[in-house]
Amino acid sequence: MTIKISSCQFELQKVDHFSTFKDRILHAFNDVPLTSDYVLLPELFTMSLLTTYNNYNQFTEKDNEKLGFFLDDYLEFFNHLSQKRRQIIIAGSTIEPTNKGNYNTTYIFDGNGNVLKHRKTHIFPAESAWNTIEGDELEVFKIGPVTFGIAICYEIEIPEIAHIYSQKGADIIFCPSYTFSEYGFWRVRHCVHARSIENQLYVVHCPTIGEIHGPIQNGFGTTAIIGPADLPWTKNGVIAETTSKSSTVVTAELSLEDLRENRKNGAATTYKDRIRRKDIYTL
Repeated sequence: MTIKISSCQFELQKVDHFSTFKDRILHAFNDVPLTSDYVLLPELFTMSLLTTYNNYNQFTEKDNEKLGFFLDDYLEFFNHLSQKRRQIIIAGSTIEPTNKGNYNTTYIFDGNGNVLKHRKTHIFPAESAWNTIEGDELEVFKIGPVTFGIAICYEIEIPEIAHIYSQKGADIIFCPSYTFSEYGFWRVRHCVHARSIENQLYVVHCPTIGEIHGPIQNGFGTTAIIGPADLPWTKNGVIAETTSKSSTVVTAELSLEDLRENRKNGAATTYKDRIRRKDIYTL
């Protein structure tokens, strides 16, 4: 079985209204083939919505939680877009306000009107200023032709998360990210490669990028679709990527048969070997 995945690198820009933000998303989707099964957007790409406030320039990091005010509009828009295009959209992440605090949440729209979510389980230290709290569930999603997990940015740097997903049947991990420096981008990117090799699965990495003058932190990175560094893929494991510093889309076809064959007969059979010697890890 072959599936097609599109990853939408998204650039921060000022917007005057939610409708302007929607127009930017729709413009990005012009480059997403209707034949793509899954579409990924970045972590907290909704940050642009903070610029709709007249006093935006006086905001502090604490005001990032105001993204929660746009949640209903975000959910309605992506649910409609997913059904219209008949695509599974992993819509990056945004702030989900609750009476306990604010979750950094990825919402998944299945194209049939159903909405699922993953709450970020490991908050990057800089997020603590936003009254952000951590989720407690590491579930995989069987939506469409594959089983997948979500690792929001810093979560991909925690090896146990990807291993749990692989043992629960994930063939793909979607990694939306928003890193505030090139150091942060490369930490995430290197870990994307490591998690792919360790667990013999695909990882799709999609960053928020760009600069808005004011309190919103800059975003760094480029989007890439990564496989194990082994045959039949490329030597460096990069199946598709972009070098663009603006909003752009990359699309790739991924074979599930190749992935499963690689787990059985690849040069490095890490998927099964991590289980085979688990008796010594507890020592």
